[in-house]
Amino acid sequence: MLRIILVLSFLLTGRFAFSQSISGSWYGKADVVVQGIANNYLTEMVLKQRGSEIEGVFGYYFKDTYQSFFVRGTYNKETRSVSIKNLPMLFYRSRETQNGAECMMDFEGTLRVSQVKSSMNGSFLTIEKYKYTCPEMRVNFTMDVSTKNLDSMLSNSIVGKRFWMPQREDVVVKANTPVANGSPTSSVIAPSKITDSAIAYNERNLVAQFSRRKIIYTKDLEIGSDSIRVSLYDNGEIDGDTVTVFLNGKPVITHQELTARATNIYLTLDNSKDVNEVSLFAENLGKIPPNTALMVVTDGISRFEVFLSSTYTQNATVRIKKRISRH
Repeated sequence: MLRIILVLSFLLTGRFAFSQSISGSWYGKADVVVQGIANNYLTEMVLKQRGSEIEGVFGYYFKDTYQSFFVRGTYNKETRSVSIKNLPMLFYRSRETQNGAECMMDFEGTLRVSQVKSSMNGSFLTIEKYKYTCPEMRVNFTMDVSTKNLDSMLSNSIVGKRFWMPQREDVVVKANTPVANGSPTSSVIAPSKITDSAIAYNERNLVAQFSRRKIIYTKDLEIGSDSIRVSLYDNGEIDGDTVTVFLNGKPVITHQELTARATNIYLTLDNSKDVNEVSLFAENLGKIPPNTALMVVTDGISRFEVFLSSTYTQNATVRIKKRISRH
């Protein structure tokens, strides 16, 4: 009898300890704490806990703009408090969201667990100097119950359905379209002087360099859509890593510096191929080699997170296969 009690106690303790983990997919709505203001932010977090440290992706949708960031923070299991610093949030009165002012805010929250659901109540807070300009935003996050594998950075999330539509600042690429520059400031050719021959030469040079490097297959993904959103972040120290993204051996966006803020690329896949390949070509190794990135692939239903590492001798590549319908 004592043995049974001890076993049950162990199982219950283990179950309770697991339930206190902050790891998983979270979604919620942040409301500005100002009387008469109706603006709100649809928010998501995909977090992984390692001891007292957490890391992952934070994203929000405000008016007509979606932004996401690679984040790090802390979790105190004794108080169940979560802290994530320096989140750039668009100013709630911004009329032009593409170039709107941002408020640097800290998220402070508390994990609450019940038999019904797991929630995380908290606020986005700004520093004292700007608290009247950028007021507090209160949020109640709910854990996505469809998240299944917390020991892996791969997760299926209903959050992806909320934020699927491309935005104006994102790069939309169809199969067999010309190469796109990551941003005007990082292009090697001034936009006003670009010619068809210059673009062709630039692409041929990139393809030649790409083909000389070894392909390292990092992950195989099965998706259910003809198109995907690829979000890229520098998941290590922000050290100036710059990449070109290839789809099936052809560059689709070049000279893109990786930061904590996502670079979103929308790719239409080639349905004539059994497998499409998305590759990361390192243009430099930053200050801290190798060139590392977090790639988040979303097809509107499922979400996959893959860590990639590329060098001057190898291209990190993800193989993407269309999921066969079982109907």
